[in-house]
Amino acid sequence: MTKPNFIPLTSYREYVPEEMRQRARSFRADMERRRTVRYFSNRSVSREVIGNCLLVAGSAPSGANLQPWHFAVVSDPAIKRQIREMAEKEEYEFYHGRAPKEWLEALAPLGTDEHKPYLETAPYLIVVFAESYGLLPDGRKVKHYYVAESVGIATGMLITAIHHAGLVSLTHTPSPMGFLNQILGRPSHERCFLILVVGYPAENAVVPDISKKPLEEIATFW
Repeated sequence: MTKPNFIPLTSYREYVPEEMRQRARSFRADMERRRTVRYFSNRSVSREVIGNCLLVAGSAPSGANLQPWHFAVVSDPAIKRQIREMAEKEEYEFYHGRAPKEWLEALAPLGTDEHKPYLETAPYLIVVFAESYGLLPDGRKVKHYYVAESVGIATGMLITAIHHAGLVSLTHTPSPMGFLNQILGRPSHERCFLILVVGYPAENAVVPDISKKPLEEIATFW
């Protein structure tokens, strides 16, 4: 067993209580501006911005620090078209047969359907893959632990970083998503977690008139 190696914690920064409260309020206010957007501009976005957002995601905590994720970043128009065509095919089956009535009723206020033009319009699609195991240089497998939890945390941090950078995003989960492994050449031990659509909002973008639950409904203090 490998002996652990520890180094001093030098990155932590403490704030006085009032500054801490102000930072928490300010961050909350900024994050409450974040909205999921389905109407994207085709304006280009710097690859450097996307790269830095991905490095934020890559800094997420993970089971045994095995970092069981891969981010396939798609900007090629031809590949985006392939993804849209396959996703819309699966979504048509979902909306016109596979989805139970209750699920469709829950989605109704959001105005979603099988048409996904943003998969081509937005400058970037970040396809997040969850790795069930890793591979060492000699071909040996390394089992990954808490994969769904780890990838979920990393994806949340990615969405936050994208908002912080001044962009908008949309989480898209066509079902099933196995076609993404084929299109993007990802191995079978990787499972698509979701597609994150990233870019600027269209000038005429609209969003559903929805609200979030208040603190007393989402948390209990003991």
